[in-house]
Amino acid sequence: MNLFRLLLIPVAGLIMLAGQATAVSALDKKVPASRSEVQLSYAPVVKQAAPAVVNIYTKRVIRTRSYSPFANDPFFQRFFGDRFGGSSRERIERSLGSGVIVEGDGVIVTNHHVIEGADEITVALSDKREFAAEVILDDERTDLAILRIDTNGEKLPVLKLSDSDRIEVGDLVLAIGNPFGVGQTVTSGIVSALARTHVSGGDYQFFIQTDAAVNPGNSGGALIGMDGELIGINTAIFSRSGGSNGIGFAIPANMVRHVVSSALSGGQIVRPWFGGEGQAVTAEIAESLGFDRPGGVLVNSVYPGGPADQAGLESGDIIISLDGKEVSSPEALRYYIGLEKPGGKLPMVILRGEKRKTLNVPLAAAPEDPPRNITVLKDDHLFTGVKLGNLSPAFADEIGVDVYERGVIVLQAPRTVMRRTSVRPGDIFKSVNGNKVERIADIRAALKDDGQNIDFTVKRSDRLIECVIRARGNSYCR
Repeated sequence: MNLFRLLLIPVAGLIMLAGQATAVSALDKKVPASRSEVQLSYAPVVKQAAPAVVNIYTKRVIRTRSYSPFANDPFFQRFFGDRFGGSSRERIERSLGSGVIVEGDGVIVTNHHVIEGADEITVALSDKREFAAEVILDDERTDLAILRIDTNGEKLPVLKLSDSDRIEVGDLVLAIGNPFGVGQTVTSGIVSALARTHVSGGDYQFFIQTDAAVNPGNSGGALIGMDGELIGINTAIFSRSGGSNGIGFAIPANMVRHVVSSALSGGQIVRPWFGGEGQAVTAEIAESLGFDRPGGVLVNSVYPGGPADQAGLESGDIIISLDGKEVSSPEALRYYIGLEKPGGKLPMVILRGEKRKTLNVPLAAAPEDPPRNITVLKDDHLFTGVKLGNLSPAFADEIGVDVYERGVIVLQAPRTVMRRTSVRPGDIFKSVNGNKVERIADIRAALKDDGQNIDFTVKRSDRLIECVIRARGNSYCR
């Protein structure tokens, strides 16, 4: 009997716990108590924001030329001239995307890739009216473009730009755009991640990731929060099929604000230059340094006389934060500096050994010394028609080349020159005919004596290539 009672006590306890759990569950779950709770909806937010989201249609004329098999025949050339030289054909290429009105007088933000190469841009408002648009700023590095339409003084609905640094993972968001050209569409989701990098080819990658359905045509459209403010411009999807897989990316509103401000204050973006390079502190690096966790950016090099050098930054320092914002990668560092304009200073917290220090980094534009002096070579030599530019920290940073690189970069080259000399766009001349190359003038001087027999060295990626080109005899590159 005593054993039965002992067994009965825990069973009774379980029954009591089950009863309590049922009571708690009954309290947590309830039917809607009012009509307003039944009718909870995103509709008010959409009604507020949707009129400021537009459709963008672009048209580009592609010209091709078809050649006759008789084009190079001397007989036909003699009697018929160039009439067999081929004919020119035109093809119209159309594309679509979305945009957001950010100024009531007709200023619209969209993606660079939406309007890239367009001959005509048409903006269709939510009320179906259409306007021709002009580009006032096109920035490939952020994948943003700023357009303007003539509203004849009419004020259009706008979306207010939010502070995207306040966005948190889990926040509810809506994506508004024109997917597949079916018309304005709204999808819902949450912010699923922040500070995503290595998503596209842009320089300033620091995307907001969302699971709201984003599809082709949504590019340039709005990602908004529950307050109806713009938190980002939808720009890319991660997909193997071309459709939404629940991973979309948006350019943060703070970067959008910076580009719009630059467009309205002169139409040119002048970004501060950091003057240093580094790498993310991985788990392996953190362990080697004796840290308990990864984080920050390990400085590998500092450009002499640059802003980082002026602030006192040294190789081996670890950057922890910039202006109170955590810096976890080189991309984050570039993004936060890219939000600023030249002038003033930013506080930077670093670790040097075991000591934490605060440095003040001056915000200055990269120097263009020497001037880029973009030139197409002429005269009678093997490099005729090659387009060159002098490298400087400013020009190198602008075209995505290592800011420490010096020399003359090849920007364009005719096919005949590429076949004959193996020179390619992106090559950096280091020497020509035994003379060191620092500026375009050095190449011109080296070609004066003999422009048909040339020895030269170029840097391609991280490799030095030596070439010997002879008008008669063997030519090679190694």
